[in-house]
Amino acid sequence: MNYIEVKFICSPNDEITTSVLSSVIGDIGFESFVESEEGLIAYVLEDSFDEGELNSVIANFPLEGADITYNFEVIEGRDWNEEWEKNYFKPLIIDERCIIQSTFHNEPAVYEYNILIDPKMAFGTGHHQTTKLMIRQILNMDVQGKSVLDMGAGTAVLAILASMRGANPVTAIDIDKWAYDNAIENLHLNNINNIDVLIGGAELLGNQKFDVILANINRNILLNDIHKYASVLNPQGELYMSGFYVEDIPAIQDECEKYGLSLKDYAEDTNWAVVKFIKG
Repeated sequence: MNYIEVKFICSPNDEITTSVLSSVIGDIGFESFVESEEGLIAYVLEDSFDEGELNSVIANFPLEGADITYNFEVIEGRDWNEEWEKNYFKPLIIDERCIIQSTFHNEPAVYEYNILIDPKMAFGTGHHQTTKLMIRQILNMDVQGKSVLDMGAGTAVLAILASMRGANPVTAIDIDKWAYDNAIENLHLNNINNIDVLIGGAELLGNQKFDVILANINRNILLNDIHKYASVLNPQGELYMSGFYVEDIPAIQDECEKYGLSLKDYAEDTNWAVVKFIKG
């Protein structure tokens, strides 16, 4: 059984763009997705591949300002589980405290936090710089007994780590149905039972308040939704955001200050940024 491998080049190349892309091409038969340095690699059965349909989906891509190009080749039939294990999802160790691996890995659980993730069609394995930045923030913050919101949750790896570190309750929200299904599976893999997973965006935020908000999305979505985050953040609550570049921090800061959020710190990894704001 042959597959078509399509390599997408995404601009911007961030988790919201690749997540939406995976969702829309999933509707036209694509079965598996892998994050890449340029955007996304996706696979579809050769008999199901319709380039005209793919071009139509890209031409009508729902994210304004996103630019997507691609190239493709035929891949002869192979053991896809073995290919995934060998080439795509390697165990990830962060600061010698946390390991993120899949059920097909056999790394010993000798770290403080051992997280099992089977990514499938969702994202957030920890390998992208923004996810690593957020994980490091969680490892160094006090979330014991605090209510946490994970926006753009993907595989729910951030929510899972927050729960493991004592956060309670935890809410994880993502716009992607694939991400929702995958997050539920990953909660079971890690025996987590205090995370509420929801499908949607910031419109779901209402009366529930949070002590900590984690939002790893992208610049434009964040700028649009900061007012909603501020409205559900408790006084002295902490807002951590990533998914944008260091040069975007002033725009993020300007918007946050309109709603009583003060910049306290930031970190970077190859020009990707994570910021910490406090609600005064």
